[in-house]
Amino acid sequence: MSDESLRILVIGAHPDDCEVAVGGAGALWAAAGHTVRFVSATNGQTGHYVQGGAALAQRRIAEARAAAEVLGVESQVLPIPNGEIVPILQYRRMFIQLIREFAPDLVLTHRPNDYHPDHRYTSQLVQDSAYLVMVPNNCPETPPLRYNPVMAYLPDTFQKPCPFTPDVVISIDGAIEKKLDAIHCHTSQMYEWIPWLSHQLDEVPADEAARRRWLHEKRAGRNTTLADRFREQLIARYGAEKGAAVKHAEAFEGCEYGTRLAADQIDRFFGGL
Repeated sequence: MSDESLRILVIGAHPDDCEVAVGGAGALWAAAGHTVRFVSATNGQTGHYVQGGAALAQRRIAEARAAAEVLGVESQVLPIPNGEIVPILQYRRMFIQLIREFAPDLVLTHRPNDYHPDHRYTSQLVQDSAYLVMVPNNCPETPPLRYNPVMAYLPDTFQKPCPFTPDVVISIDGAIEKKLDAIHCHTSQMYEWIPWLSHQLDEVPADEAARRRWLHEKRAGRNTTLADRFREQLIARYGAEKGAAVKHAEAFEGCEYGTRLAADQIDRFFGGL
C-alpha cells in the first residue's frame, strides 16, 4: 500500500458485526499502520437468551474491546439500545458527530436491505450522514469535514431488490486465523446466543481450545464461500494462479453516497491487500 496513513471507520449494528464482516481486512490495515475503528451502533443488550439489559451490554462491550485488541483496531460502542435504533434526527446527529470526530477516509457499513432492522437503520443513518458531515450548520457544535469520505457496503446474501455486487474482493488468507481469534472473543454470541438460536447449543464444546476449533469449522467457511462466489474477481485482481488459490475472502461494494469507490480509491485503500 502507499505510505499514506489511512483512517478507516467500520460501523456495524452490533458489537460483533464488524469483526464478522471485515475482521480480516481490519487486521491487515492495522498491521500496515493504518488507524481502524470498529463501531457498534447499538449496545447489544438484547442479544442473549438468558442475560439482558445493562449486564449483557457491559459484557458485549468488553467482548468487542477484547476482539479489537486482537486485531489491533479501536473499539467503540454507541449507547443506543439493541433493537431500538431508528433513523431519527437524534441518532443522525450522533452519526454525523461520530464521523466528523474520527475524520475517516473510508466508511464501511451494512447495505440498506437486510433481515435485521438494526442493520437496515444503521445503514440508513450512515447514508443520511454522508453529505451532511460537510454542512457546517448541521450539528454546528462539531466542526464539519472539508471532504466527503468514501463509503462502501459490507457483504450479504440478500437478493432483493438487488444482490450484493462487490467492487473489490480481497484475499484474507494471511489474516483468517486472527479474524477467528477476534470472533472467538465474542463468547456470548459465538458459543451461546447464535447456537441457541440455531438449536445447536448442545454442539458447543466446553473446552476453550475445542471451542476455537469448532468456531473455525463453523465460521471460516463463510469467507471460503465469498472467495468461491467471487472467484473471477479474485483472479482478475491477483492473477490466475494466485486468484484460484485464495481460500478466504472479504468483499466490498461502493455506496453511491459520499465519494465514489472508483478505481483510484480502490487502489488507495486496497492496493496492498
